[in-house]
Amino acid sequence: MTTQANVGQGAGRVLTMSTIAFTLMFAVWLMFGILGVPIQAELGLTDVELSWISAFAVLNGSIWRLPAGILTDRIGGRKVTLAMLFVVAVPAYLVSLADNYGMLLFLAFLVGFAGNLFSVGTAWNAAWFGRERQGLALGVFGAGNVGASVTKFIGPPLIAATSGATFFLGIQGGWRLVPVIYAVLLVLVGIATWIVVPRQDLTPGSSKSIREMLQPLRHVRVWRFSLYYVAVFGAYVALSAWLPKYYVDNFDVTLAVAGLLTATFIFPASLLRPVGGWMADRWGARRVMYLTFGLMLLTSGILMMPNGHIVISHADGSTSEHLAYHLPLWAFAVLVFLLGCAMGFGKAAVFKHIPEYFPDNVGSVGGLVGMLGGLGGFFLPPLFAYTKQWSGFPTSTFFVIFIVTAVCGIWMHLTVVRMLGALSPDLAGAIELPIEEAA
Repeated sequence: MTTQANVGQGAGRVLTMSTIAFTLMFAVWLMFGILGVPIQAELGLTDVELSWISAFAVLNGSIWRLPAGILTDRIGGRKVTLAMLFVVAVPAYLVSLADNYGMLLFLAFLVGFAGNLFSVGTAWNAAWFGRERQGLALGVFGAGNVGASVTKFIGPPLIAATSGATFFLGIQGGWRLVPVIYAVLLVLVGIATWIVVPRQDLTPGSSKSIREMLQPLRHVRVWRFSLYYVAVFGAYVALSAWLPKYYVDNFDVTLAVAGLLTATFIFPASLLRPVGGWMADRWGARRVMYLTFGLMLLTSGILMMPNGHIVISHADGSTSEHLAYHLPLWAFAVLVFLLGCAMGFGKAAVFKHIPEYFPDNVGSVGGLVGMLGGLGGFFLPPLFAYTKQWSGFPTSTFFVIFIVTAVCGIWMHLTVVRMLGALSPDLAGAIELPIEEAA
């Protein structure tokens, strides 16, 4: 096994190429957020059917995160990353040939394998960076989430400009051109990664059995971290795919404008991840999580009730309306932006916990946390669609996020209270300091 002392300048190259690869793979993973709108129009899909396309992609991008993280610790991130880049290029290209709902669901599931690169890159970078720099390094790598905005930017104008055209080798324009471009880029980034990153990799888990690597999963805190990640990452993935349609349906904007507005959510949720990592390094991950959940509850609480008024029933049987309010598009977008900021901080803070509590099992623990967080992104889009169908309110999307965040925040706070009570049993049941101490 290669030791940390052999890192040298290789860490920078690993971080650079793993981040580039993750950014591209994330763009591929969530490309149906934009492509879904013209696909829905072409194939005549319902909202629920459309939600399952994104959900299937997210599912396959989540279920393999645990074994992918373990495999990375055992054989090195270089090998696993290269294999994934080249493998995903095949179904990405085949998406351009899909002509029915069943075929599209199947290919979306295969393309979704791209999402598993997250646990690979997390374990790969954790092996190359010391504990004092892991928060920032994992934050920089995790900023590859910004790949979710790539299709939002290039998709609408590219689709509009090439619709109806046919190119070299019979490649069709419109939405079908986007997955072809991604397939080519995956191959090119794979070649660049093979050339740039060190051939000799770090494999902290090469001498461990699978059973040893899975031992930490018995700890309740691992599952608690996973739930946190459902709120800050699973909801992020779900909203990245759901927001373009939400804006088109509820604010009557074009797909291009919806893509740009969605990017104002994706950018802070991704690019602030290094800032969140730095904050966690400096002030502690738990403080950052309090900030995250507080801001998420505030913004989602307003977003789930963007319009309303108070109705007063008078003694004579008449009614009157008071304090009516309405969130315009710009205010709605600002709140979504702040929600993205909170998620950006939170994603880094969750993963700051992992190398601190489980320094020798980042691959397995990070894989499980990433897997369950990603599965949140699988369940949430259909849940958004079904709650809208059941309630008739499109804003039920943010009610779901509010509930998930509230559960996470309450569990975290109860854990902190129990921990402080164990450390100071004489104050465990007190809500105020003794008078002599307060003085």
